Amino acid sequence: MSSVTEQAVLPEPAVRRELRERARLSKAQVAKALGVSPSTLSSWESGRDPSGEVRTKYAYLLDGLAAKFAAQPPATESPAPEVEVDGPTDDVEVLAVPEPCVLCGYPASHRMDGFAQHLDPADCQPAPALPVSAPAEPGPTADTNITPAPARTAPAPKASPPVSERAARTSRPAPSRPAPVKPPRGRALQEESGPGALITQAVQAALAEHQGDVDEATAALIKRAIPDAMVLLDETRKGARYDVVAHPALPKVLRKQTAKGADQVWEARPKWTRAVLPPGAHEVVALDMNAAYLSALKTHLPIGQLEHSTGFGFDRRRAGIHLITPPAWDHGAVLPNPIGQRDEPGPLWVTEPTLRLLLRLSDPKNQLCDPPVIHESYTSGSTENLLEKLRITLTDARARAIEEADGVTLEYVKAMYSKLVSTMGESNYNRELYRQDWMHLIRSQAFANLWMKAWKAHTGGLHVVRAMGTDELHVIGDWHRVFPEGRGVTEVKVKDTYTAGTTITTDGDDTTDATGKEA
Repeated sequence: MSSVTEQAVLPEPAVRRELRERARLSKAQVAKALGVSPSTLSSWESGRDPSGEVRTKYAYLLDGLAAKFAAQPPATESPAPEVEVDGPTDDVEVLAVPEPCVLCGYPASHRMDGFAQHLDPADCQPAPALPVSAPAEPGPTADTNITPAPARTAPAPKASPPVSERAARTSRPAPSRPAPVKPPRGRALQEESGPGALITQAVQAALAEHQGDVDEATAALIKRAIPDAMVLLDETRKGARYDVVAHPALPKVLRKQTAKGADQVWEARPKWTRAVLPPGAHEVVALDMNAAYLSALKTHLPIGQLEHSTGFGFDRRRAGIHLITPPAWDHGAVLPNPIGQRDEPGPLWVTEPTLRLLLRLSDPKNQLCDPPVIHESYTSGSTENLLEKLRITLTDARARAIEEADGVTLEYVKAMYSKLVSTMGESNYNRELYRQDWMHLIRSQAFANLWMKAWKAHTGGLHVVRAMGTDELHVIGDWHRVFPEGRGVTEVKVKDTYTAGTTITTDGDDTTDATGKEA
C-alpha cells in the first residue's frame, strides 16, 4: 500500500555526497544537523534512502545546498550584502537560543519552513580542515599530532547551550567535563577519549530543559535512549577498522518465519526451578546480577557476512550460529540445563555463547556432559572487542552515577544498553543497526553468564534453587562467601528473601512446601 503522504525527492547518492563535499561539510556536521549518526549518513551517500521526517529534512538540506551553488556568484564578483527572504516575513521565526543550521550545522538564529538555518547563505560556515591544530609555535609539533585525541578536542568555538538536545548530544568532539570526576579504578584513560562526556552533556541538557524536574528529565532521556545509544556507539567506534552499521544479508534461519513470529535461533534462556530441596526449611536469597546486558556486550561478535559451513570444524577465531544436537544433561536436579528449558528433542540452532559454554562444560577439566555435535554453521571472523569501548564508557558512567547518587544518569545509561540490545535486530525503533545475529549472541551471552554464576554458586557450596532470565539467581547458604555484594557490574545485590523447604510439626503434618507457600 502506498504511503499517504508523498515522500520528498532525493538526488542520486553520488550527488548527495558531491553537494556535501562542495559545501565543505563533514559527515559529522550534516549528521548532527539531521539527528543521525555519521555512519547512517554514509549509508545514504552509498545508496540507501531515509524515510519519514528525516528524509524531508535531508531533502531540504540538499535542495538548499544545490540552490546555494546554483546562485553562487563568480569568484571575481563581490557577494551581495544581504539576501532577502521570499514570502511573508511571518514564516521566519527568530530563535531565542541558536540551533544547528540544517545546511551547515553551525548555530543559526532563525528558523524557516520548520528548519533552523542561516537566512544569508554567506553565513553558512564550511567545515574546518582536519586535523585542527593550534597556531604554529616555535619548536617541533610532531608529538601533538600523533595522538588523535588532541585533534578531536579543538572544534570550532561553541555557541551557548542549544535547545536542541540532539545537537547537544552529537556535537563532536565532546566537551570536557566541567569538573574532574574520579574514574573507577583501571579506567583512568577513558576520560581522555571523550565519549562519556556525551552522556553527561545529554543529562545536563535534559535537566535544564525540564527546569530541574528529575522525573520529566529521566522520562525524556529514556524516550530517546535508542538514538542516543547509536550516537554513543558511533563515537566509541571512531578510528575503528570496521563499520558496525553495515547490513550484510542474513541466512534464512535468522529471518522471522511469520510477521509476528520468531526466527529459528534458540537463545538458551534459563527458566529453571529446583524440584527437590535439601531436607528442612531454608532461607532462600534471590540475588540480582547487576547490569547483565551491559556485561554481555563483551562477547564474540561476527564482523562481516555470515558464511555457511558443515561438520564439526569449530574455529575459535570465528563466531555466529550453529545447528547442533545438544548433549544429554544429567545434572538437572542441582543445576539448570545450559541450553535452557527445551522440551523438544533433536537438533536446534544455537548461538556462539551457548556452543562455547557446552564445549567448556564437556572439556576434560569439567566433564559435565558430552561435547555437542555440530552439523552446520553460519560464522564470520569475530572479535570480543567490537563493542568493548562502548561497554567501558557505559560501565564508567554507571559507576559514576551510583557513586554520586545520580538517579537520572543511572536510568538513562540502563535504558541505553538494554534498549540497544533489544532493538539491534529487526525493530521499528532502530533503523540504523540491523544485526539480528548480534542481538541473539549478546542475549545468549547474558544467559551463559548467569549459568556460570549458578555453576560458581554450586561449586562454592551453595544450593541453587532457581535461575531465571538474565539476572536472577536464588540460592541457599552463605552466599557472601561466593559473591561480592554491591551495585557494581561484577557484584550482586539482594532482590528478595523467602522461606522454602518442608517443616515437620510435632503432629507430623507438613506446613510448607518447596516454593515457600503455605501447604
